[in-house]
Amino acid sequence: MSNLKEVRTRIASVKSTKQITSAMKMVAASKLRKAQNAILQLRPYVNKLQEILQSISASLESSGENIYSRQNEVNNVLLVVLTSNRGLCGAFNSNVIKVTTRQIEANYASYLKAGRLNLITIGKHASEYFKKHNYPVVERYDDIYDSLTFDNVVPIAEKVMNEYAEGKYDHVEIIYNQFKNAAVQQLLIEQYLPVKSDVDLEFGEVFIDYIFEPSKEEIVNELIPKSLKLQLFKALLDSYASEQGARMTAMHLATDNATELLKELKVSYNKARQASITNEILEIVSGAEALKG
Repeated sequence: MSNLKEVRTRIASVKSTKQITSAMKMVAASKLRKAQNAILQLRPYVNKLQEILQSISASLESSGENIYSRQNEVNNVLLVVLTSNRGLCGAFNSNVIKVTTRQIEANYASYLKAGRLNLITIGKHASEYFKKHNYPVVERYDDIYDSLTFDNVVPIAEKVMNEYAEGKYDHVEIIYNQFKNAAVQQLLIEQYLPVKSDVDLEFGEVFIDYIFEPSKEEIVNELIPKSLKLQLFKALLDSYASEQGARMTAMHLATDNATELLKELKVSYNKARQASITNEILEIVSGAEALKG
C-alpha cells in the first residue's frame, strides 16, 4: 500500500506541474503575439533607416563631420548584453552569456586584462552572472522590461552615444537574440558603434542614390542619432520576443513531458493496484483453505 500511496502522490504532483506549465505556455503565447507584432512592424522601418544611415555615413567619412562613423584605433570596448529577468525559457539566457564570454575570450581578453573593456547589462540573468564572475559591469538596466517603450530606451542609447562621442569608447557591440519565430532565435553580435558604411571595395567609391535636402550634415545631426536609438530599441524588442518564444516552447515541451510521465505513472499505479488486489485475494483464499482443513 505504501507503494500505491507514493505513486498517487507523484501523480498528483505531476498533474499540478502540468497545470502550471500549461498556464505559463498560454501566458507566454499571449505576450509573444504582442511582442511579435511590435518587432515585425518596427523592423522594416529600422532596416531602411539603417540603409540610409550607412550611405550618409560613408559619404561623410572623409569630411570628419560624422562622429558616429569615425574609425579610431580601438583602445576601449563596450559590450551591451541583453538577457531576460526571468528564467524557465530554456537555454535563452545561458546562450547569450556563453556567446558573450567566448567573444571576450577570443577577441577582448587583453582589453579585459588591461581594464579597457566594460559591459552594460540589460536583464537580471546577465547582470547577476557577470557581477558574480567579476566582469566590469558599469551599468545595469534590469527594469527596462517592466515598461519596454521607445521613450524608456532613449536614455540608455543616448548615454552610450555620448560616451562614444566623447571618446570613452572606440567600439560598441550589442549581443542579443534576434527573433525569427516562436521556436527559433538567432544569437547576434551586432556592431553598434562606429556606424558601418557601405563602400564599393572594387572601385573604392561610395555609391549613394539619394537627393539630400537639407544638407547631409544637417541630416546626420538628426537622422543618425534617431537611427541608433531605434537600433537599440529594435534589439530589445527582438530579445523580448525571443524570450517569450523560448518560454512558450520550453513550457510546451514541459507540458508534453508531464503528459507522458502521467501515462507511465498511471500504468505503474494500475499494476501496483492489481498486485495488491491479487495479494488480498490470495490471502482470503489461503485463509479459507486453512479453515476447511
